[in-house]
Amino acid sequence: MNLLFKQGIKISLAILINCSVLISQAGFLHNVDGEIVDGDGEPILLRGFGLGGWLVPEGYMLHNQAWIAGFESPTDIENHVLDLIGPERAEDFWELYRTNYVAQADIDQIAEWGFNHIRVPFHYKQFYDPTGTDTPIGYEIIDELINWCQPHNMYIILDMHCAPGGQNGGPISDSDGTARLWLEEENKELTIQIWREIAEYYSDHTLIGGYDLINEPVLPGNVTLEEFRQLYIDITEAIREVDNNHLLWIEGNWYGTDFAGLTPPWDDNMGYSFHKYWGQTDLSTIQSYINMRSNYGVPLWMGESGENSNHWYYEVFKLLEENNIGWNFWTHKKVDKITSPYSAYVSPQYQIIIDYLLGNSSQPTLDIATMGLTSFANSLKIENCLTRRGVVAALTDPDYGELTKPYVSHSIPGTIPAAYYDIGARGLSYSDSDYWNDGDGGYNDGWVFRNDGVDVEGSDDDPDIPYTVGWTEAGEWLGYTIQDVTPGTYEVSFSISAPEAGGIFFAQLEGQNLGVIDVPATGGWYNWDEITAQTVTISEGEKFLKIQIVQAGFNIQSITFSPVLSSDRTTLNPKIFSLGEPYPNPFNPTVNFQLNLSEKMELTSFIYGIKGNLLKTIDYGSLDIGTHYLKWNGSNEKGNRVESGVYFFKIQGDGFDQTRKLLLLK
Repeated sequence: MNLLFKQGIKISLAILINCSVLISQAGFLHNVDGEIVDGDGEPILLRGFGLGGWLVPEGYMLHNQAWIAGFESPTDIENHVLDLIGPERAEDFWELYRTNYVAQADIDQIAEWGFNHIRVPFHYKQFYDPTGTDTPIGYEIIDELINWCQPHNMYIILDMHCAPGGQNGGPISDSDGTARLWLEEENKELTIQIWREIAEYYSDHTLIGGYDLINEPVLPGNVTLEEFRQLYIDITEAIREVDNNHLLWIEGNWYGTDFAGLTPPWDDNMGYSFHKYWGQTDLSTIQSYINMRSNYGVPLWMGESGENSNHWYYEVFKLLEENNIGWNFWTHKKVDKITSPYSAYVSPQYQIIIDYLLGNSSQPTLDIATMGLTSFANSLKIENCLTRRGVVAALTDPDYGELTKPYVSHSIPGTIPAAYYDIGARGLSYSDSDYWNDGDGGYNDGWVFRNDGVDVEGSDDDPDIPYTVGWTEAGEWLGYTIQDVTPGTYEVSFSISAPEAGGIFFAQLEGQNLGVIDVPATGGWYNWDEITAQTVTISEGEKFLKIQIVQAGFNIQSITFSPVLSSDRTTLNPKIFSLGEPYPNPFNPTVNFQLNLSEKMELTSFIYGIKGNLLKTIDYGSLDIGTHYLKWNGSNEKGNRVESGVYFFKIQGDGFDQTRKLLLLK
């Protein structure tokens, strides 16, 4: 790199940035006895976002398909763009792409959420000029980023995401399938050279929070731990020749998880950065890293995490902060994905490109391809993206694990889309059997709209209700806070689909039972029937609606509260006996009934299971005229407690009988 040109840029930048940000040794993040402290010596807990996809495009983040072979690595993507629109238009596209993917508005929003740093993944080519005559574009990009971050005092951690030759065999390192960084000396030497040049350029910049030397290395089988450690040491020594100020972050083998060979530390101002994406959320999963900190006095930073459910985010980041470990989220923006705060839409024009890449259509013309890629780049502007409110809440809302909050405003009377359940942790706003990704990619079968365990899928049946809840399982439930309530009498109905009968659910409104509902066969998963529960009188004030699945096999589209118009009613002669609705229902351990008699009568009750099997007989003998209170304690004829499930209570006498459905939940 031309040294005079580098120095010129540094001088110009110093004019643009407040001088207090530069020059002072005291302003740098650094290590003190295993803790990260700021320029004033105050401990700082790093919370931030990775700007993944910005300078290192990854295929899975740039489209709405699970996988497109040959559209995975940065080079793959660049080659496809070249093939589609040629070099001149490709250059214009990538400039527009970078401009829209991360702009000052993105940084302002991250700061507004309360985060104090960003991690910038970069490709080594962005900081390398093989001719030695031009200033690589990476410096221009980061200089502008510093200007955006300076008003917020937001730190920037530079991450070599794609090292020369590739530090692992995957597309994320832009390798050819082999991690050649570890096998070829020229790649090691180039890596050392680039880091030395970056460190020299940014040596005085206090907003640079550190250098993340090698992202997610994976050693080939014939590379020793001694060689692994030595490259890190060689990079460190080159950096320290020109920069003694900045923290150096060291990632372990096997995608930043295995630190064998990397202890003890070799520098006084270094830390260990691990990555965590899947698995459990308990202390045992990070204990080995905490031990490193205790044993060697080096700080920890969880440099990447994401690609999981909102509840998992909440659990993991709470765990990290309880153990004084900062963290960085991957990543703030993707294309048509549910796992990040921002999701860009796939336009019809861009879908043409995707269809071609999938092999489902012929190559589009130059103009159509240009239109599609331009549409894609413009969709990346933050103002054009969809905000995944649940993701944002899990990352930023201190109440996320304590309170449930409305996803949107609901009202009675009105219709509540089933997919618009509350925002909050599992057990507060919903309960789902598969609620995080433990490594198998599961937790959300629908994979649209919401990033929780609740399985949501798209629906074209009703333009006002574009999503429905499916893949229901026994024991799961959904909760809805309804703030706008007009008191009155309402008929409650549910829009349900099911190819076969047999599903059962019940609903409660602020503890008031709305009924146990048998789901009939509707003719298919996308054939919707309105099922009326019962008429209910609702008082004023905020209400919490809960829908619980008892037996699976149906989809839920919406819940509707319709006002019942008043009318004159003629008083009917009472029946000889009447059995009131069971309460509570669901129940545990005892359910009660009110029985009204207008004649003295011999009565017997029978408890049946859902398959019609008789479980218990209760003989009341002769009961007098008046009101009687009956109960069942959930036991069978032998006095043993029955299991959770649906039961039927039938009372019979003198030619009269009535039956009530019960739900026992333990």
